[in-house]
Amino acid sequence: MPDSLRSQTVRGLLWSFLESAGLKGVQFVVGVVLARVLFPEQFGLIGMLAIFMAVAQTFIDSGFGAALIQKREVTATDMCSIFYFNIFIGLVSAGILCWVAPWIADFYSQPTLTPLTRALSLILVINSFGLIQETILAKQISFKTNTQASLVASVLSGVAGIILAATGFGVWSLVGQQILSSLFRTLALWFLCSWRPAWVFSIKSLRKMFGFGSKMLISGLLNQIFSNSYLLIIGRLFSATDLGFFTRAKTLEELPTHTLSWMVGRVTFPAFSKIQDDPARLKSGLKKALVLLVMVNFPMMICLLVIARPLVLLLLTEKWADSIPYLQLFCLVGLMFPLHLINLNVLQAIGRSDLFLRLEIIKKVLIIINISITWQWGISAMICGMIITSLISYYLNSYYIGTLINYVIREQFWDFAGYLILAALMAIVVYAVGLLSFPNLWSQLVAQLSVGMFSYVGLCRLFRLSDFMDVWQAGRNMFASFYGKIPSN
Repeated sequence: MPDSLRSQTVRGLLWSFLESAGLKGVQFVVGVVLARVLFPEQFGLIGMLAIFMAVAQTFIDSGFGAALIQKREVTATDMCSIFYFNIFIGLVSAGILCWVAPWIADFYSQPTLTPLTRALSLILVINSFGLIQETILAKQISFKTNTQASLVASVLSGVAGIILAATGFGVWSLVGQQILSSLFRTLALWFLCSWRPAWVFSIKSLRKMFGFGSKMLISGLLNQIFSNSYLLIIGRLFSATDLGFFTRAKTLEELPTHTLSWMVGRVTFPAFSKIQDDPARLKSGLKKALVLLVMVNFPMMICLLVIARPLVLLLLTEKWADSIPYLQLFCLVGLMFPLHLINLNVLQAIGRSDLFLRLEIIKKVLIIINISITWQWGISAMICGMIITSLISYYLNSYYIGTLINYVIREQFWDFAGYLILAALMAIVVYAVGLLSFPNLWSQLVAQLSVGMFSYVGLCRLFRLSDFMDVWQAGRNMFASFYGKIPSN
């Protein structure tokens, strides 16, 4: 990888990490506080609207954001055209959502969803004003501004949400937090980003990016509709409280795995796009990114599975205990998520949105089959089906990567198998520690986390896994640059 691209990627990873860690950290703290104040049913009401908000948000971007990143030469006309188009779609989407709000409420038999839906539709309009700034920064692999905007928005909206919840606003505190988060983030992007739209709009410009963008739009719609279809089905067939347990467990699982994957994925997509014509370098970059992801994600997910009970009881209190088995099952789904994302990033980078769309269609058929079979046995059965469909989906994703850049699933498996085995060994140790007698759950949780971290690092060093040792040595060198030379082993 050229030095300029390498340095851009490293800086992008650094700022993406700071944004991910800071943003998710703030969201985690805010989420815990709100979960302790509010009730599962109130979170379930917001979960019922997730699929409608996700689909509408996907329409706003319309696939042109990804097309702008993938396109080699971007003009000012391209950016302005997408900017105004996003705003138009945002207004239309919000209007449609307000119109269908009573039908959504009737579908769930929850009258309060009508005003909630109309209030949340403001987010679509607000977000449409900041999407182009975010896309431009992503294309430049420059995430410092995004980091600053996201952190400011998360802190301010989080504080506002907690105040609303503490003063008795109930479910409206969650609505207010989400609206304010979008508003603060968009304002921050406009304040921190120097780009400003000109009064230019070109249908021809949009048409040039429509081939790639339209397929990404359809893929995004399929992904959002079917990924959130579980919320739709659970909200319809079960209670709002059951949906609250499901969404809280899913949120806790996604906090570490999606943060890590999002951090690496948003940097590697533009980086891969810059070397899209060189299969050998793409394979090398994909291999490094994949191993980096599993090196961290595997132990996180497996450890979270083991410590799920004390973690939920301590952070969310006993009223959320029913979400524990869901969280443990979701951890097995989370094991696979980074593998999906990083393989699909390559398909996008090389412009194969046709294959991306084909994969999305196949995977959505798998989701339909899963829901059709498992819903009658309850929510846990549905999540077990998600684990199976995730394994099949990874095989499909990696199949095309194997044909395009010669990085087949067998080679991918051997690259990450060592980390999976060591993470499993670590889990056995962490579970054994949990069987000991502790004065309280806090001491048990701290002991399990500490033993888990040191045992995994120790095992990786003992078996001297090559990629881990590269990261270890890079850390030693960084430490040495600040505190003097470290004696070598």
